[in-house]
Amino acid sequence: MKKEFPNNQKTDPIYAEKIPWRISIFPKEMTIQRIMIPLIMMLFFVSLSSLIPFCKVLAVEYEDTAQLLAFLRLEHNDQFKIMYTHSVHLTPVIETYHINSSDHIIQSELEYENFAIGMPSNASGEERFIHKNGKYYISNMNLSFPYIDVRVGRVIANHTIIYKKQAIPFKEFAGPGTWTRLKVKNVTLWQMMKGVEILE
Repeated sequence: MKKEFPNNQKTDPIYAEKIPWRISIFPKEMTIQRIMIPLIMMLFFVSLSSLIPFCKVLAVEYEDTAQLLAFLRLEHNDQFKIMYTHSVHLTPVIETYHINSSDHIIQSELEYENFAIGMPSNASGEERFIHKNGKYYISNMNLSFPYIDVRVGRVIANHTIIYKKQAIPFKEFAGPGTWTRLKVKNVTLWQMMKGVEILE
């Protein structure tokens, strides 16, 4: 049966174009509810996943507030180093660390160039003391820390993280004089988005 249109709609090209467009976009079997419910569920699960800790990192936090400033993705037993300039004898000091199975930070070596305030003059226990090429090394250390506090130097120290032969100064994610805390923790996607990834 031929469908009749009102006179004012028969000759209206805009009206004629609207009908097939509406039918193709909104077929009878599809309603707004059927579109919105899956969309809302998808947004809910995306939001939920961003709040669930899923990645273990070496976190650099602001003081003891758990506010994430930066993070470094580490594998088990991966080594990283913290280098700084000693404030008294003004020569480099390098501390070598790794993460153990209990997520503690283990110091395994200390390298320095001068016996000054705060620097050991010999090894103890099973540690080994070596003097080589004008530098002193204490190796075979096994000092365990749940976290390490580092106050970023204002002028001289220039605290720096070394990982996989790349050096990243603390000042890239924390201002001079800032008290930072390094610890192993699980972080959420949302926290990672707010922090700075030290090595991208």
